[in-house]
Amino acid sequence: MTTRPHILVDADACPVKDEIYKVAWRLEVPVTLVSNAHLRVPQHPLIARVVVSDGFDAADDWIAEHVDAGAVVVTADILLADRCLKAGAAAVLSPNGKPFTSSSIGNAVAVRAIMADLRAGGDRIGGPPPFGKEDRSRFLSALDTAIVQAKRALG
Repeated sequence: MTTRPHILVDADACPVKDEIYKVAWRLEVPVTLVSNAHLRVPQHPLIARVVVSDGFDAADDWIAEHVDAGAVVVTADILLADRCLKAGAAAVLSPNGKPFTSSSIGNAVAVRAIMADLRAGGDRIGGPPPFGKEDRSRFLSALDTAIVQAKRALG
């Protein structure tokens, strides 16, 4: 079986689903949206929906188990990004378009742990900045680039 580029989406809270559809249709790349709840998705041969149980990390587990060299994963979950990189994903992107890479993921995991410790200790820390048009634009560009690179790498 030949591996081909495909997009796996951690879809429950993904703010860029419409952008993913646009890129997928233009580049003719299949998309699988994975969630714990039923999501409305366009009826299109390139779009698939997988609804997993509401068990802890069920969507993450499904995605991590289906990663291969053609997978471009979209997630805001740093621990899932780490799993996908270790499983050999072609690319892992956050919804704001910033790529998770093997050289950046260790730092991201460490910062996540520090922030969790601070929150557990009662510290009030702010969340990420609001999601904006620049994030959407950066994501579109990053997804397009990741798919083109995956197509080249797979021949």
